[in-house]
Amino acid sequence: MHNSLSSLTLKLFSLLLALYASTGTPVWANEQRTSKEIKNVLFIIADDLRASVLGCYGDAICKTPNIDKLARSGMLFERAYCQGTSCGPSRRSLMFSRYQGTGKVNMGQYFRENGWYTARVGKIYHMRVPGDIIAGTNGEDIASSWTERFNSPGLEAHTPGDYACLNLNIFTDDLEARESTKMPNRMFVTVQYDGDGSDQPDYKSANKAVELLRKHQDDSFFLAVGLVRPHYPMVAPREYFAPYPWKQMQLPPQHTDDLADIPKLGKAKTISSTNQIGKYPNNQKRMWSGYYASVSFMDEQVGKIIDELDALGLRESTAIVFTSDHGYHLGDHQFWQKSNLHEQVLRVPLIISAPHLARGTSDAVVELVDIYPTVCDLTGQEIPNEVQGTSLRPLLTKKANRVKEGALSFNNGFSLRTQDWHFMRYKDDTRELYDMKADPGEYTNLAEQKEFSERVQELENILKTRLHRVGIQPKQPASKQRKSETPNQKTAPSSN
Repeated sequence: MHNSLSSLTLKLFSLLLALYASTGTPVWANEQRTSKEIKNVLFIIADDLRASVLGCYGDAICKTPNIDKLARSGMLFERAYCQGTSCGPSRRSLMFSRYQGTGKVNMGQYFRENGWYTARVGKIYHMRVPGDIIAGTNGEDIASSWTERFNSPGLEAHTPGDYACLNLNIFTDDLEARESTKMPNRMFVTVQYDGDGSDQPDYKSANKAVELLRKHQDDSFFLAVGLVRPHYPMVAPREYFAPYPWKQMQLPPQHTDDLADIPKLGKAKTISSTNQIGKYPNNQKRMWSGYYASVSFMDEQVGKIIDELDALGLRESTAIVFTSDHGYHLGDHQFWQKSNLHEQVLRVPLIISAPHLARGTSDAVVELVDIYPTVCDLTGQEIPNEVQGTSLRPLLTKKANRVKEGALSFNNGFSLRTQDWHFMRYKDDTRELYDMKADPGEYTNLAEQKEFSERVQELENILKTRLHRVGIQPKQPASKQRKSETPNQKTAPSSN
């Protein structure tokens, strides 16, 4: 019996030794390997990119082969949510891992102060698009984040070519009087033109990123690349519009009385019924064509950067994070842009690809504030005490399938997105509640239906607990009115 046990022990030891020889490390040491071997971070963020238009997130029309390829090499998070619904608040939040406002040390600064080369290319913190892009200025960038920083200017709506201001039904190749910077209709602008795209800001950003990868391949680097598309104006070479003929574009379904149960503060600022875009269904299709074209052009730049990372042999020492600052409405519920708390605005793509970590998809609810602690964790850095996000490493190593009970977002109130429910409470005390399994399009607000009163109270309690935990004190509403309203006048669009 003793000899039999000894023989079994020897066989097990031999098996482990063989595994060690084949992998270069003991099988139980993969988690330790990750943090020791990842000495670079490549962070790529798109602008105004809703998750649902990417092929890897289920869109059968938009061509995004490079982002799809990245998703296959890493973990795709199906339920990732932004904290701010416009560029500035969202980007500050993720860079500081704070739900609102800023902290002492941002993500780029933390890596720089720990001896890493850190660089910004393009838009990471808020920049006015198109204003700061045309001017080539830094916007609201925080200089302490970076060893070096680089802007990528472009002509934007003034790019020579076929210009359209779709809500005004203007089509011209004239360069005069084009909607730009602070003009009120600029979010409905597309430009398609003959060219290779080399004059576009995202093309320039990708080229600069490639240059920096080559220059700093022997350093530990945190390279942040901010691509500005598909943010308006939707400018791309004509070849990127070609796969998306506007006549073949499908508009989001519309439901009778869809807005009747949405509170005033739950409605977007730009609505078809109060904006001239509502007069032109064909131009709404052209918006989708322009958005898809911009996404495909942006995708090609992502591929260019990652291909260079592979060519330099840096993939096995680099954690790649791809995301967007927030999503976007393209006629959903008659809404346009990004100014409310509905799913199309809050849900963002999030893909993390790193050596020795799991591949696949996760349906866990995660937040953009989680990126900062996650990359610290993956690279063996101590996670700063002040961050409010949660490391996603347990999800990336398959040691857990959940890390939090829900995602918080902010605009005129609060949003709590759990696995199955979406609850919003606004500063005037009006509310929305959606069963996201039965009603993923958020067409039936259940908040005032008696049979859901217990669910509302449960989510209210979770929301209050979460807000208290992160030091946010909701203001008391001026009244307890819970009456759905319909806007009776136009509201100026966001300048983000």
